Amino acid sequence: MVSSRGQRVAGPGSSGSSGSGSGIAFTLPEPWREEPPSSSMRMAQAIIPGPAGDGQLTIFFFGVGGGGGIEANLQRWAGQVQINDGEEPFRDTFDAGPFKVHYMELGGTILPSRMGTGPTTAQPNQRLMGAVVEGPGGPWFFKATGPEATMDSQRAAFKKMLRELKSKA
Repeated sequence: MVSSRGQRVAGPGSSGSSGSGSGIAFTLPEPWREEPPSSSMRMAQAIIPGPAGDGQLTIFFFGVGGGGGIEANLQRWAGQVQINDGEEPFRDTFDAGPFKVHYMELGGTILPSRMGTGPTTAQPNQRLMGAVVEGPGGPWFFKATGPEATMDSQRAAFKKMLRELKSKA
């Protein structure tokens, strides 16, 4: 990674820092704060400050073509949340430069993780916003979670970051 406001590069040979090879560049929104990834599976990680407490952005890259299919990942993320009564997952697909972004959002209780990388207890009143990004050198997996009020206040920033993704050769 470069600076807390500079572009980040992710992709083959880069492990989330600036490097060579095909990849993806993104810029964290203000006032998000980059932090060291807490797992070797994570390419990048950031704190998302907000009115109800901090949320977290995690970005995963498992190698070119790695990480499973789009629908399988979106369904896995949906399975991590006990959805609020009366709410349905929101899904959208849009282009961002050479990338196709598959976006999903849902609110409710984030369930304890079975993979060792999430919460150990149920977290009520949370929101998950995730995107599987397809493109040359990908896919990449962007996942933001946190208190509903925080994530609601940061939704536009998260989507703007996704819409401004750039290819890094």
